[in-house]
Amino acid sequence: MAIDPRNLRPSELVRLMNSTPLGEVINERQLYRHRSRAGFRIGDGKSVDLLRYVAWLVIERHTPKPETNGDPYETLKDRARARNAALSLAGRDIGEMPAVIDPSRKAKAETDFCFFCEAYFPLTFYLEWSADHQKVMAKIEQAVLHGGLFAMAMPRGSGKTTICECACIWAVLFGHREFVCLIGSDEGHAMDMLDSIKMELDGNDLLLADFPEVVFPIQSLEGIANRCSGQLYNGERTHIGWTAKEVVLPTIPNSKASGAIIKVGGITGRIRGMKFKRPDGHTVRPSLVVLDDPQTDESARSLSQCANRESILAGAVLGLAGPGKKISGIMPCTVIRPGDMADNILDRDKHPEWNGERTRMVYSFPSNENLWARYAEIRAEGLRNGDGGKAATDFYRTHRAEMDAGAIVAWPERYNPDELSAVQHAMNLKLQDEAAFFAEYQNEPLPEEKIDDDLLTPDQVATKTNGMRRGEIPLACNHLTMFIDVQQKLLFYLVAAWEDDFTGYVVDYGSYPDQKRQYYTLRDARQTLAAVAEGTGLEGSIYAGLEALTGDLLTREWRRDDGAAMRIERCLIDANWGHSTDVVYQFCRQSSHSTILTPSHGRFVGASTIPFSEYKRKQGERVGLNWRIPNVRGKRAVRHVVFDTNWWKSFVHARLAVAMGDRGCLSLFGSKAETHRLFAEHVTAEYFVKTEGRGRKVDEWKMRPEQSDNHWLDCLVGSAVAASIQGAVLFGTGASSPKEKKRLKLSELQRSKWQVVGRD
Repeated sequence: MAIDPRNLRPSELVRLMNSTPLGEVINERQLYRHRSRAGFRIGDGKSVDLLRYVAWLVIERHTPKPETNGDPYETLKDRARARNAALSLAGRDIGEMPAVIDPSRKAKAETDFCFFCEAYFPLTFYLEWSADHQKVMAKIEQAVLHGGLFAMAMPRGSGKTTICECACIWAVLFGHREFVCLIGSDEGHAMDMLDSIKMELDGNDLLLADFPEVVFPIQSLEGIANRCSGQLYNGERTHIGWTAKEVVLPTIPNSKASGAIIKVGGITGRIRGMKFKRPDGHTVRPSLVVLDDPQTDESARSLSQCANRESILAGAVLGLAGPGKKISGIMPCTVIRPGDMADNILDRDKHPEWNGERTRMVYSFPSNENLWARYAEIRAEGLRNGDGGKAATDFYRTHRAEMDAGAIVAWPERYNPDELSAVQHAMNLKLQDEAAFFAEYQNEPLPEEKIDDDLLTPDQVATKTNGMRRGEIPLACNHLTMFIDVQQKLLFYLVAAWEDDFTGYVVDYGSYPDQKRQYYTLRDARQTLAAVAEGTGLEGSIYAGLEALTGDLLTREWRRDDGAAMRIERCLIDANWGHSTDVVYQFCRQSSHSTILTPSHGRFVGASTIPFSEYKRKQGERVGLNWRIPNVRGKRAVRHVVFDTNWWKSFVHARLAVAMGDRGCLSLFGSKAETHRLFAEHVTAEYFVKTEGRGRKVDEWKMRPEQSDNHWLDCLVGSAVAASIQGAVLFGTGASSPKEKKRLKLSELQRSKWQVVGRD
């Protein structure tokens, strides 16, 4: 027969290949001879590589030799060209689509999510469903089929993430949703979810059996993503996508899943405006979003990060569907601490739209506390002796009826092989770490223990507002001070107004360059000093930043209530950081505001350290309330101030704790607490430990492990030190800024002399 492979459609080529008996075109000797070239396994008649090779042999045997005028070289070229074309077309076209194995099973699973999970993922969901599972899955089904938002907190190990991954697969396979967006606490977390979904689509034989229109083209890729762009079905491209951040299901005629998209993103990343343009020109936006644990341990402990993520959720995430359209959402989450993002979303009073559902591992604990206390002792002793808890299990087996009395567990089938019941499993987890048990398994975290009752919380600081506008100075203030905290990436600053009795008002604070967002950390700063001052090194960028910041704030006229214009009279600049010390001194010496600028050095003065009050004053020094300005010595030739950081941090926190209206109170501008969330976290980023040494007690301040930034605390402390230098005195401190000795004129000296002579 005369067949030219260049005139055959790929499907016809595959049909020819499949219809020709292998024995007619290839024998065992040829298989062994060509196995390295074809890349197939001997005896595997279904191998894709074998079929490609056989297709070439079919065409080779049945294609007439081209007319080449007796030129053997041209003959070889044409034969090679025909062979390569056949192999290429056969490899790109996936061939005939397999039939659906169980149509009735597939039809039942279309509207029954619980059955879908049981039927197609039996190795994952092999235990009986709990009542909580059934309730949660019914709400997920409602959100996917009919829309709405649903947040759920389930005990760790209940499979909430896996259930949501299966919900994504269910939504796209049946065409319930054409664009699913997976969002995690960060992009890497969401990519892990997508990897799990890809593994099921590429390796689940049950899905292949009933959804060949989706799974067969995926498995035909053989794990090689580069084949996506060339994959064909009946001569038409499938437009399949298979990357680390995105899956596009194949476009197959009559498939409900044609062109469905699953895409990932992090909640703090760039998710706004997410969309996908299909080959037909139609643009689709996400219609279902799955947010899996959108907070981290670090963000849960930060009020401002929680508020920031809630605002992203309400704005960017729920607006992904586009103008005038509502998006469906599923959020499996874990409550890490009281008042965190998950705790707020699950609260139906605060967020009724999310229809929050909290489930627990234990709904009622056993009533016989004495037996369980004895069990705890036996278990602890056994674990110390290396028996793995066997003795405790034997004790529980003997007294099980009494020990189970009063207990109600959510999932009776859930316990480990070395345990006898779900009650024992839950109590073992509780004994292991009670705080983790209530947070991870009960979704009711215990209240956090305070290091000291006197410490302020971020909420207390953020709500200490006075109603004044930003930059506005109260009438009674006579001093305006500023402090700049120097870091490699940013300059943090704070401006405060003070009355003579140390009643203070924070009138402005921020960072340079301005980050133009409500929440940020030094680590994730986008605009940096180096970016603003292009072409400069570290010292040059700091110098340029100081010049720009002081040029703006020190020349500004700040209006007082009575209309009087005030200027900043003292600005301290942190010179403690080793890389910046010299450039800070150089800037203070060369700046046009040199009379206002003063380098500063905070010193840690502990209980065993000589306090500032015991330093002997030297000639030319100024000494005040736990600060001193040494005489100028050395090459820098700029006077600087040194102060006791421990004492002044305690002083500032005490001012923040004073009630509004009382003498010595320190308050913040504005009237909205949310404005100062990040500032409040900086101010409360440290805690103190009372220590004793050398016959005195001292508050030693230390950084909280979970906090990373305390820069505005340093700024507030530095502004208070500057106010003390300018003469502000708190009643009862017993110290004030010493005033400069008054210079007497010669005539006054003469007058005093004659007055003394006259008395004689």
